[in-house]
Amino acid sequence: MANKQSLKAAVRARTGSGRLNQMRREGWLPSVIYGRGTDNQNLKVHAKTFAEMLAKSSSENILVNLDIEGAGTRLAFLQAVHHDALSGHALHADFLAIDENTPITAHIPAHLTGEAIGVKAGGLLEQYIHAIEITCLPNDLPEVLEFDVTHLGEGDSLHIADVTFPQGVRATHAADVVIAHVGKQGSGADELEATAGAAATPAAPAKA
Repeated sequence: MANKQSLKAAVRARTGSGRLNQMRREGWLPSVIYGRGTDNQNLKVHAKTFAEMLAKSSSENILVNLDIEGAGTRLAFLQAVHHDALSGHALHADFLAIDENTPITAHIPAHLTGEAIGVKAGGLLEQYIHAIEITCLPNDLPEVLEFDVTHLGEGDSLHIADVTFPQGVRATHAADVVIAHVGKQGSGADELEATAGAAATPAAPAKA
């Protein structure tokens, strides 16, 4: 299960884009916390500490004990991180105030384990979903989801319905969604060649 991280925060006044950029230059990350039964509150956290927290986590779906200066500690879920399109640096963070009985929705990295028997036979394993949307209580939140593909032969697929999720965790995807597939080697090229050949063959002239 995911570990809770601790992060200090301070209340900030609502400001315009110029002041927010100044805040970032001073080493702060503008943030906000919101949630059921909680008024939206503008915050700021240390940008370096926040970046280190992200670097140590397998995803951006993180449970945080948010220590707000003068307001105590709140359990929060990192709902979204807005990044600079060029540098990739965090520009803003959204925290969702929760309690341990509040279900949350998160996108958890999906890792495939084992070597598929179809790959040993010459097939190619393709992973279609790299993060799976799940819902669970905070204490049941997994860091990663691992799925064994050893049993997959050539032409076989691994569906949402085929895997077992940790206790208390439920996928929001439909049961028939494909997580991974073992394709037959060369099948794509053969199909493309056949299609191209059909297109190149002139149609028979119509009879008068």
